[in-house]
Amino acid sequence: MAAELLVIIVLPALLALAAGWDLASFTIPNTLQAALVAVFVVFVFVAGMTPAAAGWHLLAGSLGLAVGFGLFALGYVGGGDAKLFACVALWLGFHDLASYALVASLTGGALTLTLLAVRHVPLPAVLTGQRWLLKLHDERTGIPYGAALAAGAFFILPQTEIFRLAAGI
Repeated sequence: MAAELLVIIVLPALLALAAGWDLASFTIPNTLQAALVAVFVVFVFVAGMTPAAAGWHLLAGSLGLAVGFGLFALGYVGGGDAKLFACVALWLGFHDLASYALVASLTGGALTLTLLAVRHVPLPAVLTGQRWLLKLHDERTGIPYGAALAAGAFFILPQTEIFRLAAGI
C-alpha cells in the first residue's frame, strides 16, 4: 500500500510541482530534486526492491545525470532540467528509460512549438498583470523543459516497471 501511494500520489505530485515551478519561474528547486531522490529511497525499502535492482536504478539515474549535464553544457537545457531528468531516470531505471526519453522529447518538442507559436500572438490584456505569464510569453526567454519532462513521466508511468512493482503485479 505504501509503495502504491508513493508511485501514484507522491511521485506525480512532486513532478507536478517541478513542472509548475519551472513554468512559473524557469527554475526547479533543488529541494524538489532531493525530495524525488529521498522518496525513491523510501520506495526501495517499502516495495522490497532487491539491492541489485536498486543499484541498476541508481546507475540509470547516474547515466541520466551525465546525459542531462551534457545537454546543459551544450546549452540545450537548464541545470534544473538536467537534474529532473536524472531523478526520473532514477525512478524508472533502464527498463523504461528509453521510452521515457522518447516521450519526454516529444512532449518537449510539442511544448517548444506551442510556446514559439503563442509568443507570436499578443498576450491578452487581462493576463498582462501576471509576471510569470509575461516571462513565459517573452520571446527572449527559454523553454521550461521541466514541464515536458514531468509530462513525459506522467504519460508512461502507468506502463512502467515501478508502477507494476508498486501495484504488486
